[in-house]
Amino acid sequence: MRVELDDGVRDGRAVDLRDSDFSPATVDRAVGDADWIDCADPGPVHERVSPVVAGSTVAVRAALAAAARSRGLASPVDDELAEARAELANLNPPSVDCETARRRVAEAGEREAALAERVSELRGRVEALETAAAEGDADAVDDERTAAIRELSEVRTERIAAEQALRSARETARAARDARDRRLRLEDRVANRRRTAREHLAAALASEFADAVDAVPGEGRVTDPPAGFEGDPVTAALAVVRVAAVDAPVVLACDRFERPSAAAERLGAPVVRV
Repeated sequence: MRVELDDGVRDGRAVDLRDSDFSPATVDRAVGDADWIDCADPGPVHERVSPVVAGSTVAVRAALAAAARSRGLASPVDDELAEARAELANLNPPSVDCETARRRVAEAGEREAALAERVSELRGRVEALETAAAEGDADAVDDERTAAIRELSEVRTERIAAEQALRSARETARAARDARDRRLRLEDRVANRRRTAREHLAAALASEFADAVDAVPGEGRVTDPPAGFEGDPVTAALAVVRVAAVDAPVVLACDRFERPSAAAERLGAPVVRV
């Protein structure tokens, strides 16, 4: 790695920044994301253990699984997990507004009923006027009836279209419910397969992790393989780094090594000491 500071450049697999004002979190964020540190991009192992700081916690099982992945190991459920994740990513239940469609049908229906009643009323008036030989008045009312019939036809067409839209909205709503149910089942499947994969991968490094716990400085011991650990979380984090294959520097903020170079050698990983 290459670190550019105001007072010069520091490079190598072990860089000491203890004389700087950088916090562990600042340096950790800079790894792979700042132009003043030129290094490999961090991966899932870094997300689990870096920066290694006294008082932090480590999810050992997940960290070991990430370490196994960093070494190219796989689990028997990886393909199934990938398929479920891909399907889940593409499953987007549509939002449906059936209420608007129902309101449109109701409003069109009410207008249609009112117009039908109006047409019937006008027809009666026309017949009554014709019976009374009031031809002039009958023609005027008949014109009004004709206009009402035309409007009734338009509203009826609108009501039919609204009913079709409501049927379509209900079908979409049913599809959305099915998609949501499918999403829940997929989320459960992804969670279960992730747990299975994590267990398998952690078990693959169980023996090496136990050896690593003994090899790194600090208190700790494996109590229930593959991931049962009792002791200082810093020890667990260092052991995870030792069994992982990491190219990006791990940020160390713990007094476990005399020199950064000793840490890099013991852990088998580039380090930045802060």
